[in-house]
Amino acid sequence: MTRATPLCGIAATLCLLAGCNVGPDYNAPAMETPAAYKEQSTAGWKVAQPEDDVLRGKWWEMFSDARLNALEEQVNVSNQNIAAATASFFAARALVKEARSQYFPTVTTSPSVTLQRSPASKGTSTDYSLPFDATWQPDFFGRIQNTVRSAAYGAQASAADLENIRLTIQADVAADYFQLRGQDALTQLLESTVVALRRSLDLTRSLYETGIGSDEAVAQAETLLEATRAQDVALGIQRAQFEHAIAMLTGQAASRFSIPIEPLDARPPAIPVGLPSRLLERRPDIAAAERLMAQANAQIGIATAAYYPTVTLSAAAGFESTALSTWFTWPSRIFSIGPAAMETLFDAGLRQATVEQFSAQYDATVAGYRQTVLAAFQQIEDNLAALRILSVEIQYQDAAVKAADKTLALAMDRYRLGIDPYLNVIAAQTALLSNQEALVNLQIQQMTASVGLIEALGGGWDAARIPSPGRLVSEGP
Repeated sequence: MTRATPLCGIAATLCLLAGCNVGPDYNAPAMETPAAYKEQSTAGWKVAQPEDDVLRGKWWEMFSDARLNALEEQVNVSNQNIAAATASFFAARALVKEARSQYFPTVTTSPSVTLQRSPASKGTSTDYSLPFDATWQPDFFGRIQNTVRSAAYGAQASAADLENIRLTIQADVAADYFQLRGQDALTQLLESTVVALRRSLDLTRSLYETGIGSDEAVAQAETLLEATRAQDVALGIQRAQFEHAIAMLTGQAASRFSIPIEPLDARPPAIPVGLPSRLLERRPDIAAAERLMAQANAQIGIATAAYYPTVTLSAAAGFESTALSTWFTWPSRIFSIGPAAMETLFDAGLRQATVEQFSAQYDATVAGYRQTVLAAFQQIEDNLAALRILSVEIQYQDAAVKAADKTLALAMDRYRLGIDPYLNVIAAQTALLSNQEALVNLQIQQMTASVGLIEALGGGWDAARIPSPGRLVSEGP
């Protein structure tokens, strides 16, 4: 009874001390967000209805393109960067379990049978031993608790990084896909222009043969035709590169991958922008930056705990005997128990420097978090501005195409009548093609800006998807 009382007292004291945490409390720094996006209030492009204020689910389905949908689905299955990020998350999750194991005692055993002989006894003896050793470090000052928190916050940041990589790759696939379709539209435009130029060349030859035209006009028509053909062929380089990029992003070999030719159907969707105050919960890179702040704060607690003593409780029990027959009998039992404490008395400022180091690293993560938020608002405003300006520019460019087409028709009529030289027709044909190409390029920009806006808004992701510390421990690979 007298032996058990001190042990109970020690245990009770340890339980009380184990609730201490010497690290600083964590509070995410406040970020002032605007009431509304500046560009959102400017008319000029189609916006989603007020009730559709959040992107949801598979955002690429907003573009109503079955082939794009299939490519995006393939990204989640086969992209190797996503696979690598997933493995990194699993490794970070395992670190949480490793850190959590420090809450519990470590129990070991080392059974042995030793045959020994000494000169004094002039004989041999056998020692049979079966010891069990247990050690435990109570978390008096929050070192283990902060270690677990740090690992959990790091795993949560890794989970957010995984989603950010996934979103980036999905956006890259969509942007490359619309660029590829844009090349198909430009190819279609140039091929139709080649047909028109061939007819124009036939006309100049006919007029030359009848004595109305000149051989100079024929040479000019041939020059423009061949130059346009060369331009058409050159588009194949960019199309091939976009196709190869999509193959890589979807985890497929470029040599076995192809996308059928299909001109761009420029129909940008109405994108729900939502409120700026919700952006902090909708972007995985912002969530990752915030979790890194929490991790850095926990590391300050780990460093601070080094100022305090480390107490280890040790216990050993087992059986030891010189005879196999009495090995597991009660008289052969052995045991020992007792605490040990260790405290650093002098370290030449090491602990203070370590705390200062982690405090500075925390300040760096705060700055990184704020910079990430500012960059997010910039990206949204950039893409909103692009969509607004492009919608107006496309209207003007479409009018320019119609005017150039009318100019070409008038120039051809005047050339047939012998009023103007063929050089005027060439100028009109060149102007029409240039304006048509400009219109297609603006439509490509509009589609890629739509993808960029969706990516800047977080692609329908939400911070609630980050696994909780409990899930990090309980879930398997």
